[in-house]
Amino acid sequence: MDSRLTWKLRLLFVGLRLAGKLPLWMLHRCGALIGRFLWLANGRSRLVTERNLALVQAATGVAATPTRARAILAETGKSITEVARIWSGNPMATLALVRAVHGEEVLTAMRQNGRGLIVVAPHLGCWELLNYWLASRMTMSIVYRPPKRSTLEPFLLRARGDLHVEQVRAEGPAVRTLYKRLQAGGAVGILPDQQPRQGEGEFAPFFGVEALTMVLVSRLAQRTNANVLFTFAERLPDGAGYDIHLREAPDGIADTDLRVACSALNRGVEDCVRSAFDQYQWHYKRYSLRPDMRVRNPYK
Repeated sequence: MDSRLTWKLRLLFVGLRLAGKLPLWMLHRCGALIGRFLWLANGRSRLVTERNLALVQAATGVAATPTRARAILAETGKSITEVARIWSGNPMATLALVRAVHGEEVLTAMRQNGRGLIVVAPHLGCWELLNYWLASRMTMSIVYRPPKRSTLEPFLLRARGDLHVEQVRAEGPAVRTLYKRLQAGGAVGILPDQQPRQGEGEFAPFFGVEALTMVLVSRLAQRTNANVLFTFAERLPDGAGYDIHLREAPDGIADTDLRVACSALNRGVEDCVRSAFDQYQWHYKRYSLRPDMRVRNPYK
């Protein structure tokens, strides 16, 4: 075991592996209970979820009701507990949870044209399982953002250690690494829907509301002529497993006008989210930075 892990993290790692022996339906029921607690606690997760639903209601047509918010928090809880099964240390058992793949022909065509591949994976469904599935089909470099608590980073690297991928820290040198991989015809994986720091992104509509959006995907696509693939792993009911979805990127994602390109990126995320609405990270403060800083933060 990684010598950088504290004894508490070692204990957590062992507990994670033991919990990973439980059936998926049981882990999901435990996760739903966590979601119920998040609702009853009436804290940050519930507040942000309810506020986000209200903000996007007009564009999505999804009513911002308490029932919907509770369902979303139940899925949030499942996303917490299911990682025990995904990080169980048995990649083949993890891959066996995939029940169907929709759009695999899109991936096949992209891999055959000799260009690099940018895999865009929103925080939707089970993205940790998606990492395993993608890694089973190609050599990949995956960009990750280090946790705020630096002591957790070796734990996450160890937990994901069964993945045969290059894990690249989302820092300055990472961009050079990604360019090299793509120019050589390789594949890189990026989570597209985390809010960049002020001044490091472009505002573009996301479900009808201006959101500061990362420019990395579009700049990589512009400069390397790489293919762009949107994908997510949909969580099936009653612990039945997962379906993988693969989709072409919307037109304009490599446009030199960053407003146009980021709008296309967000449309791609929206298209995925509409397929599994409750499984998106609606508890995340996606709209906390506003184009006009005189406008009040919607979460305060």
